[in-house]
Amino acid sequence: MIGLEGALYPWRFRLVLALLALMVGAIVWRIVDLHVIDHDFLQAHGDARSVRHIPIPAHRGLITDRNGEPLAVSTPVTTLWANGKELFKAQERWGDLAAALGQEPGSFSRRLTQAQDREFMYLVRGLTPEQGQRILDLKVPGVYGLEEFRRFYPAGEVTAHVVGFTDVDDKGREGVELAFEEWLAGVPGKRQVLKDRRGRLIKDVQVTQNAKAGKTLALSIDLRLQYLAHRELRNALIEQGAKAGSLVMIDVKTGEILAMVNQPSYNPNNRRNLQPAAMRNRAMIDVFEPGSTVKPISMAAALQTGRWKPEDKVEVYPGSLQIGRYTIKDVSKTQGPILDLTGILINSSNVGMSKIAFDIGGETIHDMMAKVGFGQDTGLGFPGERVGELPNHREWRKAETATLSYGYGVSVTAIQLAHAYATLANNGMVLPLSMTRVDRQPVGAQVVPPEVAKNLQVMLQQVIEAPRGVFRAQVPGYHVSGKSGTARKASVGTKGYTENAYRSMFAGFAPSTNPRIAMMVVIDEPSKGGYFGGLVSAPVFSKVMAGSLRLMNITPDNLPPPVDPAAAQPQTAAAAATPGGRI
Repeated sequence: MIGLEGALYPWRFRLVLALLALMVGAIVWRIVDLHVIDHDFLQAHGDARSVRHIPIPAHRGLITDRNGEPLAVSTPVTTLWANGKELFKAQERWGDLAAALGQEPGSFSRRLTQAQDREFMYLVRGLTPEQGQRILDLKVPGVYGLEEFRRFYPAGEVTAHVVGFTDVDDKGREGVELAFEEWLAGVPGKRQVLKDRRGRLIKDVQVTQNAKAGKTLALSIDLRLQYLAHRELRNALIEQGAKAGSLVMIDVKTGEILAMVNQPSYNPNNRRNLQPAAMRNRAMIDVFEPGSTVKPISMAAALQTGRWKPEDKVEVYPGSLQIGRYTIKDVSKTQGPILDLTGILINSSNVGMSKIAFDIGGETIHDMMAKVGFGQDTGLGFPGERVGELPNHREWRKAETATLSYGYGVSVTAIQLAHAYATLANNGMVLPLSMTRVDRQPVGAQVVPPEVAKNLQVMLQQVIEAPRGVFRAQVPGYHVSGKSGTARKASVGTKGYTENAYRSMFAGFAPSTNPRIAMMVVIDEPSKGGYFGGLVSAPVFSKVMAGSLRLMNITPDNLPPPVDPAAAQPQTAAAAATPGGRI
């Protein structure tokens, strides 16, 4: 016991001692609390210096055709990266690493030297897991691996323009991959790990957030029809010596795009030598004057007014029409000096179409073209899509009225023209286009009176089946309706047209009695054997339409009548009496 005799204020001393004892007790208690009772605090602060959260990659959603065939899938790949500071200290291993990566040692060394102060640099991306593991097994200091995903496109160039592709970071850059980026992109997860001060993995602790894969996307494309269209269009370009081409196929009843192909194309799985011209989805971004393929639209405008009927006559003699200094000519000779409205379409008479246009006015034709989608966005949301140009004049002079009626002075895309013909085929009801599979009947708008559309279906059938019609577009077993077109190519950067440069076109639908498929074929600058749409594009239409109707199991509407057994008996008897040979 400490003696406090003689102390001036003994109670103060006792208070200080008590406070010191209390403080020591508190410290001891805190030490015991942290180390024995509540050790989570120290554990958390210790972990904060070694715990890391690394992302768990999420793969993009699957893209399929309307029948579930894969068009774009995600495959796991390994990406190798390096800590430049660590790797620089192991220069004796650079040769082995360069050899394993298949890189030239000299340039590889210079690259690593330039990055010696960086803590992160990519060595190579998109290796197969086997290739990546083989390099990681070399145990080169500072070399690490990441798990990523890369897109693979099973159909290759056949669906390249529709599906598009992703970049090295697995982000959509073209086509559907870009248009539906938010739908297809996955949400990365998080994984908690322990690492040492050098960044080496010590322990995989737990998954704090699961990766969420992107959603599956079913396109309206039918891969069977896509392959068929791609093959026939490619063959046509080779046969005709053409520069490029496009083909669009639409389901008349639903507005779904069943096929969309362009030439030239590219392989989205190998884009090392990719040419910019091959990347263009010409069906949606190339605009052109449609020529005679718009005459049915102009004719629909005339029939809608009630002033004209299919049997009405128009004088087209002598095959030319003078408007001031401007001369309208018929390219081919017509059947006689007078034609009815169907005859104007069969003979593709510019003079006859112009005289009808003068009667109804340019504004009437303009309004009809706007109703069927010219000069407007299709609503597909496709990257780079063009809307074309549909001119509107305050005062419609004869020259502008005439040229508009037979397809000059207006620009459209192949998809717009195919959509317009699908509207005529659907009895005048326009349906919204869709690049994805439609599971319920869409709501449309009646833009052409049904009786007018049905009259045009019959008239366009005669365009194919009449003696002077486009017989090359005929499809065995089916009635087909359509119209050919040929247009001169406008000069780029200057007024006028390029000499000896044409676009050959054909637009139509089938079967005529109950249309199901509308199709547009465009072939750019054919150089062999002619350039008229009826010669160049119509055969492509015929081949693709014939195969498509069969693949879709659409009932033929133009089969020969069944043979009467009674009438066939005499022929059978005569054949039996013949010793041999063919009947």
